Amino acid sequence: MNWRKPIIYGLLYLSGSKILKYLKEIKRIEKLPQEEIKKYQEEKLKKILLHAHKNVPYYHKILSKAKVVIDGKVNLNNFNKIPILTKEIIRKEGKNLYSKDYKKRRPYENTSGGSTGEPVRFIQDKEYNGWNIANKIFYKIKAGQKQGNKELRFWGSERDLLGGKESLKMRLRNWLYNRREFNTFKMSEKEMFEYVKGWNKYKSSWIESYVQSIYEFAKFIEQNKLEIHSPKNGILTSAGTLFPEMRTTIEKVFKCPVYNRYGSREVGDMACGKDILKLSLWNHKIETNKKGGIYVTALNNYSMPMIRYDIGDMGKLSRDKMSFGKLEGRGMSVFKTKEGKKIPAEFFIHFIGVVYNNDSIDKFQVIQKDYNLIKIKAVLRNRKQFEKDKIKINKVIKLEMGKDCKIKWEFVKDIKPIKSGKYLYTVSEVK
Repeated sequence: MNWRKPIIYGLLYLSGSKILKYLKEIKRIEKLPQEEIKKYQEEKLKKILLHAHKNVPYYHKILSKAKVVIDGKVNLNNFNKIPILTKEIIRKEGKNLYSKDYKKRRPYENTSGGSTGEPVRFIQDKEYNGWNIANKIFYKIKAGQKQGNKELRFWGSERDLLGGKESLKMRLRNWLYNRREFNTFKMSEKEMFEYVKGWNKYKSSWIESYVQSIYEFAKFIEQNKLEIHSPKNGILTSAGTLFPEMRTTIEKVFKCPVYNRYGSREVGDMACGKDILKLSLWNHKIETNKKGGIYVTALNNYSMPMIRYDIGDMGKLSRDKMSFGKLEGRGMSVFKTKEGKKIPAEFFIHFIGVVYNNDSIDKFQVIQKDYNLIKIKAVLRNRKQFEKDKIKINKVIKLEMGKDCKIKWEFVKDIKPIKSGKYLYTVSEVK
């Protein structure tokens, strides 16, 4: 018997959280006919456009000029006339993008993962977070995973790498949710053998993992001809592009369904599915341009509305606009040490783009020239602050790559994407 689920739901209810309310709403919407779902999305879009026009200085000008909001009414026929929101605009406009009432909405600051090489800071709020968590729970339920069933996160842990201790709150949460975590920032051969033992002993029914990390783990198991427990409800991959050959290998090794989730820190989870990446139409409006660039409008972040935001990825929508027909994320490489340790691209994105970037780096790209040589191209924002941040960045890279690793910084004016439009934020020249 799963005694955890009623306790989890009971605690959410007692805390005043609206997550369960939003989850119920998502379940209701998802069953509606396509036209009714699109109508529901349209109404949410009108609502946030009106709010942005009334309460956000930047959008009051923009939406009036584009004639999207006239005399308190929304004209969606002009929606595509709204200028694309870029990271550069977010930095330039700052609090002009905040709603006048943002302080009442229990806001918190977040930072993009830097996966486009251009980390940026923004705010979100309790309502946005509630919808995002409800969305994550919904994806699990669709796969057959109930709250409280065993789950394992194959994720990067900053805390473990830097020697910090797990907080009591986190330990209690993981215990209640029946969750374990393996740190993919540590993936030496020795550690992966230990992960296999822990995986088989725990026998989780659900796995969430970085795409690249679970793919490398699957190849390790296959190469060493190891037995591995098959999670009955499946493996959910995220934070990277799930290429066909990766899916094939993961499914072959773990003998379970593989789901793909597409999202970002800026706007949350936008799509998920096993064979088809179905859009979260209750949370976003997604557009693509002629070249395949993806623009996102977040429908539930009223503290800082993000309208037609250039997410930096490439894709194509299906004919009915309910899913992605094609999706190309950013390119990435796994870095290796002579000892056989593998470092996922997420490690560099996390520490250079988020943890140790105090608005000092506008854009970056990490290149592994040799086992012990890393070159980092960087477009600087604040040279004085960068000199402080660089010390910490270099230290954590050496901690991961080895103390003999040399790190060379190259300061450039810009870092261009490749011809396809994709941005290569990590490049390994080590074969």
